[in-house]
Amino acid sequence: MYLSKVFAPRLREVPQDADTISGQLMLRAGLLRKSASGIYTYLNLGLRVKQRIEEIVRQEMDNHGAQEILMPLLMPSEPWQATGRWDLYGDEMFKLTDRKGRSFCLGPTHEELVTSVVGGERHSYKELPFNLYHITNKYRDEIRPRYGLIRSREFTMMDAYSFDRNEASVEVSYALMFEAYNNIFRRVGLTFRPIQADSGAIGGSSSHEFTVQAENGECAYAACDNCGYAANLELSKARPTTTPDTAAGSLPELESVATPGIHSIDEVAGFLAIDSCTILKSILYVADDKPWLLVLRGDDDINEVKLLKAVQARDGRLATDEEVLRILGVHPGSVGPIQAAMPVVVDEMVRRDVAYTIGAGKDDFHVRNAFFGRDFDAAIVADIRTVRAGDLCPICGHPLHTATGIEVGHTFKLGTKYSVPLHASYVDEDGSERPYVMGCYGIGIGRTLAAIIEQHHDEKGIIWPMSVAPFQVIVVPLNKGDDAVWHAALELYEGLQKAGIDVIVDDRGESAGVKFNDADLMGFPIQVVVGNSFLKTGNFEVTLRSSKTDKKAITASEAVASIADLVRTIE
Repeated sequence: MYLSKVFAPRLREVPQDADTISGQLMLRAGLLRKSASGIYTYLNLGLRVKQRIEEIVRQEMDNHGAQEILMPLLMPSEPWQATGRWDLYGDEMFKLTDRKGRSFCLGPTHEELVTSVVGGERHSYKELPFNLYHITNKYRDEIRPRYGLIRSREFTMMDAYSFDRNEASVEVSYALMFEAYNNIFRRVGLTFRPIQADSGAIGGSSSHEFTVQAENGECAYAACDNCGYAANLELSKARPTTTPDTAAGSLPELESVATPGIHSIDEVAGFLAIDSCTILKSILYVADDKPWLLVLRGDDDINEVKLLKAVQARDGRLATDEEVLRILGVHPGSVGPIQAAMPVVVDEMVRRDVAYTIGAGKDDFHVRNAFFGRDFDAAIVADIRTVRAGDLCPICGHPLHTATGIEVGHTFKLGTKYSVPLHASYVDEDGSERPYVMGCYGIGIGRTLAAIIEQHHDEKGIIWPMSVAPFQVIVVPLNKGDDAVWHAALELYEGLQKAGIDVIVDDRGESAGVKFNDADLMGFPIQVVVGNSFLKTGNFEVTLRSSKTDKKAITASEAVASIADLVRTIE
């Protein structure tokens, strides 16, 4: 390929609307162009990288027993209505109606459709397990598309679906996909971490996110470097700190304290000269239209995903100040759990042997020496807090650290969440029909591409891993007008092509500086310069994009073999 013929218009300035390094570099290097908010056109170089990622995904999925199919993007509403997700997805789903009035959607995911397809056939237990996957576009009407390909409205995903007899069998299928995912992300050059995650709208018993650490990532997680525990903050736990309970007879009595104009935890801590961890905040929360009083330490924050699971609700929100006053008869900041008129949920970090300061249930007053179990109790004690850095690992007790990352893949154990409502069953050995036990597995292809750039770049541009580079080698003749230089460059280019190397030659009549800058920006792993050194010594100058300071001279006669070996040995 000649660079002059590649449709890859480059930008010298950083685009103002690109809010990530990957987004900026993909636009500057001519990989993408924005068509609308959250919608992008892949240009040739970007498409080549995308296709290389897809090929690695296909190889690993096939090697781990999955079969590729292709399902439609346009799906009827009926299977979605049967599972309840037609309404659950809400405004994120692109919905449309055909000329006959039948409802359809553009697929945000394909659990319903693949389950309907499999459920329409009669399979014996002898045919199980099997795993079906496809690589295609998905559509989600994100309220705020951002971060380029990381959160877009149209995106390419590989999604796979396994069908098994029982829970024991699905564990084997899940382990195979877990191994395949590890292989895929290693092969594309990512440093990543599988973390336990909430299953969200997909559902199921458990799931893992494959996360690439990045400052602009939307996935926040806690991890332990000692034992390897890692979990999304929506799910992560910490080991409660415990001490023996104090004997009941030695507990100090409740003490009412006037706190005029004092409302926030920080204000209470400062006014009473106490630590915020010895203050309890009481928060009115409405879950599925039912009020709950939440009690947790003053230095903790509510984790709404955990909370909704604890109270077995689908939706929830904080009560408004007006609702607090109407329901509890007190302003926020003075709410307390003593003699609460609604169910109380106490976070498991609240200890029974600590004298806490709480709201008095009366404006401008707080109560000291309140004990959980003596002065107030709970309908539910559960983990409803968000883990913080420094909390103790629930497995080994080592301090946790927190980080943010880009979710590039997600695996789910679905159980029978889809097979039961969609009547997808197999015939067991006793002749009875039993619902499939399913798993599903997704990889964001565009997200993976963006994550690679987030981890592989410098101030000059992209540094592609060899496995996904749009071209593995760029040949850069510095004086195309010199016949000897051009013919040597062309001979090398043709020789590398014959050796099976993906090579591009910069045939433009640009200055050396422009050529070097563009080669660095576009990130080709190996740069071969044919210039004055060749005219003087007969050698080509070979540079690795990942290490610009290391240059190697290679004779023209050895160049093809040496560069081909280099392509095969570097990552």
